[in-house]
Amino acid sequence: MAEINKISVPFVPIGGTNVQRPAGPVVPQTTPFQSFDQVLSAELSEVKFSAHALQRLESRNLSVSPDVLQRLNKAVELAQQKGARESLVMVNSIAFIVNIPNKTVVTAVPQDANQVFTNIDSAVFA
Repeated sequence: MAEINKISVPFVPIGGTNVQRPAGPVVPQTTPFQSFDQVLSAELSEVKFSAHALQRLESRNLSVSPDVLQRLNKAVELAQQKGARESLVMVNSIAFIVNIPNKTVVTAVPQDANQVFTNIDSAVFA
């Protein structure tokens, strides 16, 4: 077996010797503690964007503001309550095709584009 050498680096304060080292491990200051359930619930409630949808947003110069994202999330929640699976969600002048069970935006199209949407079972105007 190989022998493992440990290196110990002494604590040397920067800017003088009157700085005291904390007694225990340093814990970074973060936001208030959230349980795993809270983090998971928040993560699952947010709409995700597929790689294809992100490419379409970028290539079509479409921006998703926090307000648009909030309205999109509410629309997906409503569609989910009604049992929708694939929805056309209109927010302002952007049409989003959303896979409702996965809460994933599949594509995004500006309203002025001549498009026909197939394989959807619902439409939500948010």
